[in-house]
Amino acid sequence: MEQRVLGRTGRQVGVVGLGAWQLGADWGEVSEADALATLNAAVDAGTTLIDTADVYGDGRSEKIIGKLIKERPGLTVATKMGRRVQQTPDVYTLDNFRAWTDRSRANLGVDTLDLVQLHCPPSAVFETDEVFDALDTLVAEGRIAAYGVSVETVAEALTAIARPGVATVQIILNAFRLKPLDEVLPAAEKAGVGIIARVPLASGLLSGKYGPQTVFGEDDHRNFNRQGEAFDVGETFSGVEYGVGLQAVERLRGLVPEGMTMAQFALRWIIDQPGVSVVIPGARNPGQAEANAAAAQFPPLPAETHDAVRQVYDDLIRPQVHHRW
Repeated sequence: MEQRVLGRTGRQVGVVGLGAWQLGADWGEVSEADALATLNAAVDAGTTLIDTADVYGDGRSEKIIGKLIKERPGLTVATKMGRRVQQTPDVYTLDNFRAWTDRSRANLGVDTLDLVQLHCPPSAVFETDEVFDALDTLVAEGRIAAYGVSVETVAEALTAIARPGVATVQIILNAFRLKPLDEVLPAAEKAGVGIIARVPLASGLLSGKYGPQTVFGEDDHRNFNRQGEAFDVGETFSGVEYGVGLQAVERLRGLVPEGMTMAQFALRWIIDQPGVSVVIPGARNPGQAEANAAAAQFPPLPAETHDAVRQVYDDLIRPQVHHRW
């Protein structure tokens, strides 16, 4: 698999990683055996970065990944912190950071965390010098090797990129979220900050497998968070109204080259974007993990295909999301 530098971490990572939210919670039940089989399949296919968070299954995802890395050394694990408590800026303190990272270190079974990301904190956190001083202290203490941020908005991303210690920015980027292409990716590339592209399949919409009659389980955020009831609505279907997303998918379907699935097409589109370090699709089984990793083996999409994707976005998606994030 093609390797790229993960921003200021200096680490080389495969361009298709694995997002481990599905292995923790909010997507329906996945057994530990299935989770480990999925992780191993991804690694066998060339994935070297796994993204998780302390809140995914309240540590379950981290603990399962901890079992994996005992057997598969050399992987990069990016975790996140901050979403297990009430979301107010005053909780983002050095004492809390120490406690949160100690918990993640124990869950993963490591002395030093490879990369810790603030997990979509309140916007005011990005403006607070003390927060980043505290993160620098964690590095100095050896609790973490590097830190980054996961953001909801372009404005938050640009603020974070200007911070000299920020190694990576994780942001929603897919064919339904083009706004980061305008400023965020160029700014990150110029600053040497890595871009981790999350929600690459718009919660599965861009896999092309869903229709008007698709039913999602009660414990699946695609059922319970469509209006942002539990967390930012942009995390579910990228904030696109489900029916409009289905219309856009049908237009995109005709752009998919022969021999490529629609999901692989959506991932390849992201890989093609200058400044992207790694894309982190989720997977619930080994077959999905292998198919996702295979997207890196396809050649870049033609320029006219990229133009056509933008046209679909402009026609259907832009009015819903571009002004919001």
